[in-house]
Amino acid sequence: MPAFKRELAYVPPHDWPALMRFFAARAIPGVDEVDGLTYRRTFVAGRGQGWLSVTPANGALTCEIATNADADESALAERLRRLFDLDANGKRIAAQLKRDATLGALLKKRPGLRVPGVWDPFELGVRAILGQQISVAAASTLAGRIATKFGKTTARGHATLTRLFPKPEDLANANLNGMGLTTRRAGTVTTFARAVADDPALLASDQTLDTFVERIVDLPGFGPWTAHYMAMRLGHADAFPASDLGVRKALNTTSDKEVLRRAEAWRPYRAYATMHLWASLSD
Repeated sequence: MPAFKRELAYVPPHDWPALMRFFAARAIPGVDEVDGLTYRRTFVAGRGQGWLSVTPANGALTCEIATNADADESALAERLRRLFDLDANGKRIAAQLKRDATLGALLKKRPGLRVPGVWDPFELGVRAILGQQISVAAASTLAGRIATKFGKTTARGHATLTRLFPKPEDLANANLNGMGLTTRRAGTVTTFARAVADDPALLASDQTLDTFVERIVDLPGFGPWTAHYMAMRLGHADAFPASDLGVRKALNTTSDKEVLRRAEAWRPYRAYATMHLWASLSD
């Protein structure tokens, strides 16, 4: 099995432990995992598949990648940079957000907080559907069941990572009975899968934020919160789930108008503001 290492540089500060806590809570059994400060997952890249492991070391990330075929190292590196938000301009983001007194104080506590990215946009969408109105842990359990039943076995996978997350065509007509989903949520998953299978550009990263949100909220079972949450993790720095209860709690308001008014000053980095507000709830 071809294997290689690659170093990924970034400009500090980068709060890797916070990123690992986020991914650990949302790990899909058999697909990805966090072990201390190490992140691992299975993947498909072109005609190859395998697993990768990423660990911080000496101001960079050390990536170990094992595949069953030659892989495009540059393409894999690009996806990893997106996953861990390595290209964020921390100084520019901080300069904008610290103008807000609340966020200024939060930035001092967590100067390297990043927006968790995503390896596979379709996986993100399914995971977002499963997470609607249930706990993070319960959604991870459901995602693991789906991966076990409908995902392919990884070619010579890692000891604890044996499944590839299903592709859109794997779930487009899947019978999700017995998975623990409500009938409505199961229908949302399969409808979403069919939409992406029919039009992969639905999740394209080169869309504007407004275009992406408009297209996602047109799908059954999706609202603005889910669309903006997905957009955040797909790299839209100004995505903002304005109706989020955690954001309102952190800002000590229940007013939609007040939340949107405050958020105008955070543009074009409202996604980073959201991460800081969410993190503040654990203080």
